[in-house]
Amino acid sequence: MIEIRELTKKYGSFTALDQLNLSLEEGIVFGFVGSNGAGKSTTFSILATLLSPTSGDALINGKSVVTEPEEVRKQIGYMPDFFGVYDQLKVDEYLDFYGASYGIRAAERKVLIPQLLELVNLTNKRYDYVDLLSRGMKQRLCLARALIHDPKVLILDEPASGLDPRARVEMRDILRDLKSMGKTILISSHILPELAEMCDEIGVIDNGKLIAHGNVATIQAQLQGEKRIVVKVAERLHEVRTFFEEDSMISAIDIVDNRSEIAFNYRGTEADQVALLKKAMLADMPIYALSEEEKDLEDVFMSITKGADSQ
Repeated sequence: MIEIRELTKKYGSFTALDQLNLSLEEGIVFGFVGSNGAGKSTTFSILATLLSPTSGDALINGKSVVTEPEEVRKQIGYMPDFFGVYDQLKVDEYLDFYGASYGIRAAERKVLIPQLLELVNLTNKRYDYVDLLSRGMKQRLCLARALIHDPKVLILDEPASGLDPRARVEMRDILRDLKSMGKTILISSHILPELAEMCDEIGVIDNGKLIAHGNVATIQAQLQGEKRIVVKVAERLHEVRTFFEEDSMISAIDIVDNRSEIAFNYRGTEADQVALLKKAMLADMPIYALSEEEKDLEDVFMSITKGADSQ
């Protein structure tokens, strides 16, 4: 459905997007996460044909954003991070205006607009002026606008930005409904846990480069790097510590709060971990439990993007 090939965007000597490659299947929800200035909005602006790449290309349903932008626009619905609304229009007038802009006939718009308002939970606001809506309602109205021509692909730049917890839940539920309709949805955010709740796949971008791509579990494994292992010891604590210190794949070993626990960073594979435990048992180390500390997704994300500039 979406194929991004060596996509690059430069502004003079500054590279905003650096040879991005990405392939996404139809019908998935893809989360694009990165710090402010990492390249998310640049990528989405190029996919929405609002910005031309310096080099490379992107295909949406087989149509090139470089050579076939008009065809691409028929395939996509785009919601930018800073959206504009016409405050002096009523909600139904706002959608009617955009429906007419897409060439949808008046009779069709009359049927379509109530359906869209029901989908985004704004039926009871149909005759309200746009400037009287809350931020969350305006976000949902802009989503309805992006859907008015029934696009196959939705590109949503920071759709949950500035929303309160209830509004975030409402947005997540709407996206779940859209996925069930077969839409392919791209969402950007600088908050990894926020995307983890709603996405099939996640891509992490940093300084214009894609540094990880996969499902949530895969991303966590890719980004976590060294594991933090905790070993519980029945006795001979310092002897056990000395035993582990001799392993070349172990670093930053500590006794935890003077208790009968040792913690260390481990860069080996799962098979290496099994071999290490077996070696400890053969050496008669008095270990009764060994476990891996799970890092919080946001902590993982912050640790691997700590060099990115924030704005």
